[in-house]
Amino acid sequence: MVRKGNGKNPVAKRINIVALKLVKESSILYKERSIRSPEDSYTLLKDFLGDKDREYFVVVSLNTKNQPVSINVCHIGCLNSSIVHQREVMKSAILSNAASIIIAHNHPSGETTASREDLEVTKRLVDSGKLMGIELLDHLIIGDGKFTSLKEK
Repeated sequence: MVRKGNGKNPVAKRINIVALKLVKESSILYKERSIRSPEDSYTLLKDFLGDKDREYFVVVSLNTKNQPVSINVCHIGCLNSSIVHQREVMKSAILSNAASIIIAHNHPSGETTASREDLEVTKRLVDSGKLMGIELLDHLIIGDGKFTSLKEK
């Protein structure tokens, strides 16, 4: 029973009981099974990101054997930018029970040079991952038939 406040006792507050889960929207087939290099990451993501007309920022969650378990479109931006927050990146990684992640985004212009913002978001996500025990393995920028791995840079 909920009592009304009388000045001394505040009005009770109803608190929701929730459950969190991922919802599978679709799937893709990945022949290699595990990610061993930036080229493997590119192979997984090139068809997924290659022909988009806006920036898509994705998170690939990996298990302890570096096998991809999920790809989450974290953010869809505009022609030349995408706002990314650590909380949104780590949300799908946590729900996927990821041991590590790879992040990637496309540049619709086709050019794969990293911007200052690309480098800054990568550093923030590396730091966040360390706090949470989810290692950021790489950040790929995918363009016209090519890619840049920020890990290699």
